[in-house]
Amino acid sequence: MMFGVVLWSDGTDSKALIWCEDHGDLAYFNAGDDTDRVRPSLDPGDIVQFEMTEEPQMRRAWNPRIVAEEQYPTLAHRLQNAKPSEGSAQAGRSASAIIVPFDATRRRRGDRDCRMTAS
Repeated sequence: MMFGVVLWSDGTDSKALIWCEDHGDLAYFNAGDDTDRVRPSLDPGDIVQFEMTEEPQMRRAWNPRIVAEEQYPTLAHRLQNAKPSEGSAQAGRSASAIIVPFDATRRRRGDRDCRMTAS
């Protein structure tokens, strides 16, 4: 299981792109491919938990479950407009690395901790 934040969604076609907690490639969700499951309504900024498979061209998200709604509704915009900061280069990272902080105090449904950190 993996956690992630929905960056983009299309409610009409039940599709979404999810930024994964491991900061690897984005995961693509298409409810049409997940026909045995209930189709959740995913919106940008929702924190979701999902199963993931790696395919040659992409990661696919399966069986997503909303953990917390609208926690990062501006994240996609912040990522798109982020600029590298001075001193952002760390061992093994490019000088153009961009760090977008997550608020680790966000709570998930059921009042359990949901911690996502950018590393």
